[in-house]
Amino acid sequence: MTATVAAPAQHTTHQRLLHRVAAEDAPQAPLDAIVVPNGRPAAYLKDAFRAAREVDATLLLLCSKNARASDAVLAAKRAGVRARAIDTDQAAGLGAVPPFATSRLLQAKRLLRRADTSFKRNLGVLVADLAGWQRVLFLDDDIHVSEPGDLRAAAGLLGEYAAVGLTNTGMRDNSVVCHAYHESGGQQDTFVGGGALAVGRDAFSSFFPDIYNEDWFFLLSGTGLRATAITGAAYQHDYDPYRNTVRARSEELGDTLAEGIYCLLDNGLGIADATTEHWADFLESRRAFIRTTLRQVQDAPYLTGAYEDRMIAALKAALGRNLLITPDLCIRYLRAWQRDRDTWQTHLMSLRARHGSAGYPDDAFRTLGISEIVHKS
Repeated sequence: MTATVAAPAQHTTHQRLLHRVAAEDAPQAPLDAIVVPNGRPAAYLKDAFRAAREVDATLLLLCSKNARASDAVLAAKRAGVRARAIDTDQAAGLGAVPPFATSRLLQAKRLLRRADTSFKRNLGVLVADLAGWQRVLFLDDDIHVSEPGDLRAAAGLLGEYAAVGLTNTGMRDNSVVCHAYHESGGQQDTFVGGGALAVGRDAFSSFFPDIYNEDWFFLLSGTGLRATAITGAAYQHDYDPYRNTVRARSEELGDTLAEGIYCLLDNGLGIADATTEHWADFLESRRAFIRTTLRQVQDAPYLTGAYEDRMIAALKAALGRNLLITPDLCIRYLRAWQRDRDTWQTHLMSLRARHGSAGYPDDAFRTLGISEIVHKS
């Protein structure tokens, strides 16, 4: 069973925007570093340790929540891996990452996420830039890469592409709404994501806003999608997207904005075409999409009991949040995001001027004012 919703419908695939390259056909290149936003205890880093060891890359471990930098770097040393680890809660108030207008807007609207993934990734970009790294891989701590050659292939493609994602072969990297749509019979695809994403220096001029689908925004230039490829494979470990309704609510604004923009890109249009009229139409389409998914879940005979109840509760939470989103908010967010792009690039240029020529990670930490909180293996 597949849903049909009013135009401009949310698209269930954006694969036409990507350049697919088989790993065996890609040029090979080394990775300078693997950046891991780490929120789990050090035992969960074994996949990152293995990847770093097999491609001889430095690990940058950005730790918070249930992860501690001292534990992470000790585990890296035992695994025979070069690593730098930072407790990012301590770094947050040191001014390494600039404040963003998008975050202020969402905070004023009480829509700001309680997550630090974007901060960690932005810090990773700044360290990479100042350290002189040419090719880095963002790798989440619940991702497994079985073929190290896939990492070298992704790095090799950065000569032609700004970013290269690895194909997800595990738990689907979808929003709660799109998970439910797929599980209830819809034909739902996935896209590349920050969980396993190689980026080159050309992409360091972009930043991760503090919103769901921050990686989709990172891949954008001021007008459209940067050249992005997909290759190899990475395995996402399982999780329960319907454990509570918080996830669905916190994702909805970012999912709506990103899907609304990428819908335009699929149609050969650009970010400038995200007008008030577009958002008015797209919001109606998004709500129809969620309502259709709700009906599919309720009608699917194989979805029963507590699992079905959690899916329905999550979808209702997403719909409730969407009803608070207006075309004006979407327009204001994109304007603030464009200002933030300028803020980020100005900040980056200022750091480069203060830093001088690109050097080593320790030099980068000093320029960012965080050297005192860095642990090293």
